[in-house]
Amino acid sequence: MKEKNTTSVEEGKGLAIVAYITIIGLIVALILNQEKKNPFTAFHVRQSLGIGLLGIAISVVNVIPFLGLIISMFAFIVLFIMWLIGLVSALSGETKPVFLLGKQFQEWFASI
Repeated sequence: MKEKNTTSVEEGKGLAIVAYITIIGLIVALILNQEKKNPFTAFHVRQSLGIGLLGIAISVVNVIPFLGLIISMFAFIVLFIMWLIGLVSALSGETKPVFLLGKQFQEWFASI
């Protein structure tokens, strides 16, 4: 689904991309977008935040001996694919939610 306002996409594209580059990039994009209130950037900040928190949850599962390691290895591969899809979506100027939980990330973090 393409963003209707191409001006907001072009203005927010840089911060949207930064949101996917490390946790520091996410924090920077979150803080800077509080002033600008760009809907395109906000969409990608919510996606990136959800992916990051999911990564933390998977790390907790990794503590379980053996079974946790197997589950977390598979989950981290899925998480990497989600991150890559989100980054490509930001680079191409689209507001396409990541698979599995992308729509829920938008609902859960709607206040951002």
